[in-house]
Amino acid sequence: MNTLTKHLFECIYFLESPALYVLEIKRNDLNEYAPVAEKFQWLRMEKSSLEISRLNFRSMDSSKDVEERFFEEGFLKFNTDTGTYIEKYNSAQHPLVNNSKQEIPTVVLEGIFSMLYKDEVSPKQPPLPTAP
Repeated sequence: MNTLTKHLFECIYFLESPALYVLEIKRNDLNEYAPVAEKFQWLRMEKSSLEISRLNFRSMDSSKDVEERFFEEGFLKFNTDTGTYIEKYNSAQHPLVNNSKQEIPTVVLEGIFSMLYKDEVSPKQPPLPTAP
């Protein structure tokens, strides 16, 4: 991972299926008082389009063998080797390989960097109206 990317964020978990990537990142560019939901983000990236969407985290469960994450968009269950992402309403199931210990593909890192950069330059709130 290049130095600039490592300073901006780091990958905590990286899971992969033939159709998508599911990963958790930790933002390193935010101050210590930033909300946890901003510092730690779960992302889903479609391999075919490289489109990234944030998964809206709701809760988690953890044991020494299995990790579970619940999102508005679905459910993720994984261990050190494999996992499954089940989309909301069981509309699709994606068997995953846990590649967290491997190098993250450059196209994924660049996509995340672009998404984070776009967030920084785009206003979070609409501009205030100007007086006539």
